[in-house]
Amino acid sequence: MAGRFEGTVVIDRPVDEVFAFLADGENDRKFSPRVQEMTRVTDGPTGVGTVYRSKVKDAGMTTSREFRISEFEPPRRIRWTEVSKNLVTAPEGGYDLEAVDTGRTRLTVFNTLEGHGLGKLLVGLALSAARKDADDFARRIKAAVEAS
Repeated sequence: MAGRFEGTVVIDRPVDEVFAFLADGENDRKFSPRVQEMTRVTDGPTGVGTVYRSKVKDAGMTTSREFRISEFEPPRRIRWTEVSKNLVTAPEGGYDLEAVDTGRTRLTVFNTLEGHGLGKLLVGLALSAARKDADDFARRIKAAVEAS
């Protein structure tokens, strides 16, 4: 079973500024309490092919994760895919940004979750928790961007 969750929020910053903040994956620690470490492992500016490695804590378990940027269209769209092998992975995730008016940006964040092996039994729980937290997650991104 695979499924998707998403959250949407309006951020009181221009779309270029929001995009720049989100394009730096190391900022994930500023809005995602589950992310303990986040490091870019490829050289150069973020773009298609950039890889980030993280350690995250979910349901009391710490796992290592690796994501590759699969689409990068400033200032509107970022997509990633998880390339690491875990019980539950995110084969697709992303940010969609839209200028609402001068100085404000509508952000939609989403992830698709997929279970592997025993993770097929866990993915429903993970998806339920992620959907329940999706709007709060979007609000944490808003707070982090506006504080930067």
